[in-house]
Amino acid sequence: MNNQPNSETIEHVTHLRVRYADTDQMGMVYYAKYFEYFEVARTEMLRACGLPYAEIEAAGFWLPVSEASAKYYRSARYDDVIHVTARMPRMVSPRLEIVYEACLDGTDELLAEGTTTLVFVSSKTGKPTRPPQIYREAIQRY
Repeated sequence: MNNQPNSETIEHVTHLRVRYADTDQMGMVYYAKYFEYFEVARTEMLRACGLPYAEIEAAGFWLPVSEASAKYYRSARYDDVIHVTARMPRMVSPRLEIVYEACLDGTDELLAEGTTTLVFVSSKTGKPTRPPQIYREAIQRY
């Protein structure tokens, strides 16, 4: 993916320790867990922008994932510390595409990379909508 940060993107790094429950019989992180790691990184990035998910929902909006993909290079193991870098555009749009890189702490070895596309949806109608004002303001402030 090679998505380097720039003035047009917001970037946030989240550190996680691999739990035993995250691993499979081979002792490696089960592939679907990376999507959970991406979710944690996405949530923390929005929180760092001053907009926790709870506030988005309290304002009457949801952000469901409409697309997700991942590419795997090597798996982490139990008790490894990894960091997930999440990047999203500063440009406000009804579709929010976020890219992720999961790396092993210490070596920065790339474990997995992925993307998710989220869509703002009105919790009242269940239909896609423009990003709410609180989101636009948070992105401008960050």
